[in-house]
Amino acid sequence: MTDRTTDELAYLPATEALRRFRDRSLSPVELMTAIIARAETVEPTVNCLAERMYDEALSAARAAEARYAGKGGQPRPLEGLAVATKEEQPIAGRTNSEGSVPFATEIAAVTHPVIERIVEAGGIVHARTTTPEFSCAGFTRSELWGITRNPWNPQYSPGGSSGGAGAALAAGSTTLATGSDIGGSIRIPASFTGTVGYKPPYGRVPAMAPFNLDTYCHDGPMTRTVTDCVLLQNVIAGPHPRDGAALSPKLILPAAPEGIAGLRVALSIGLGDWPIDREVEANTRAVAVALREAGAIVEEVAVDISRRDVMDTAMIHFGAIFGSWVQGVAAEYGEQLNAYTLKFAKDSVGAAERGGLLAGLEREAAIQAEIGQLLTRYDVLLCPTVGIPAFVADDDYTSTKVTVAGVELETYLEASLTTVFNIASRCPVLSVPSGRHASTGVPTGVQIVGRFYDDATVFRVAAALERVRPWDYTGVGIPAL
Repeated sequence: MTDRTTDELAYLPATEALRRFRDRSLSPVELMTAIIARAETVEPTVNCLAERMYDEALSAARAAEARYAGKGGQPRPLEGLAVATKEEQPIAGRTNSEGSVPFATEIAAVTHPVIERIVEAGGIVHARTTTPEFSCAGFTRSELWGITRNPWNPQYSPGGSSGGAGAALAAGSTTLATGSDIGGSIRIPASFTGTVGYKPPYGRVPAMAPFNLDTYCHDGPMTRTVTDCVLLQNVIAGPHPRDGAALSPKLILPAAPEGIAGLRVALSIGLGDWPIDREVEANTRAVAVALREAGAIVEEVAVDISRRDVMDTAMIHFGAIFGSWVQGVAAEYGEQLNAYTLKFAKDSVGAAERGGLLAGLEREAAIQAEIGQLLTRYDVLLCPTVGIPAFVADDDYTSTKVTVAGVELETYLEASLTTVFNIASRCPVLSVPSGRHASTGVPTGVQIVGRFYDDATVFRVAAALERVRPWDYTGVGIPAL
């Protein structure tokens, strides 16, 4: 197998791979071998894999090959596909460190429902991906795993917290990936790496206790195409006995969504007062033009939401739940934790103590109402995923200020337009590529935001966009540092 063939196979869409498995023009072993080879080539630069399980993966690929040959049962929905899962999502009997030195040897007792379903559907977990410590940052670096870099330009981060997943997809180190999202942790990496990331509405995909009861928390698929995202979402969604918040009945998305002629799209460049990089804005407007060409009615709208209010509201929520948990860990292992982890715990718990849970809920309700009211007049909302192309890789942003379009932000996470839709958590949101940033070469993304629990329309719009404005990953060169 030539290097060119290896790279072509490494970027093969999942749906195309399944078609070729079925007609026997490609073997799962051949594809897995190519993906492993690609991963080993790029990993010294990208550093997105927390654990590699290649021997087990090749064994599973041989079993999948036998199924396609008519031995060992019928092929399942993901039969033979490589899936890189976020290390935060535990696998029984394997380490569950969450990127933290004190927990480097922690062994998981249970497997995450998402991973259970992937394996039951024939998906092969060949690697697990890096995160920031406890998934509490919008970049991916930790004392345990080092710095994960963006395959498009290693000077930049692939985002976080599912940055390892986004980087693995963009680098060709996997076919499918999983992520989780509490403030943008699927969508920020999708934007920065030019991939597709889906934050399902709350409860659509089962999660792990106790954070399954946190309405900001979502597990979801990350892929390179919208069709692949539908494939993986249809596997992982649905009720689960360990998650009482998981929705029933299971929603099955159509594999071939209908067109978007006549659909109403609300375009908001800054969602109120988010400053947006000039090229990010231009790429967002180019997406709006493409949707018009596909038949949608696109209108620019005003949204009465303040980024400062969103961040303050979210920090109250974080401090009452997730930040409080991190603070408990910090009380025991403080000197061993990353500086950004300690800052997150201090800032979020402080916000919760000052604001109070009731006041936080009142503010959340007002933000949800603004989004909900807008979406009574439109089928979806279109806006940038992040106001800048990417965060730099070699910074933990504990003291660095980020400036966007001449506006200095109070915290680096204010550059992201994602957290508002963790507050409005019943909105399904897809982040899809919108273009590339000329000076950095890093991709940019847009969010397609749907009405509460209207997953199907979001995928209709994204699929239409992909048809008229396809994006390409094979140009990722992984330049040397």
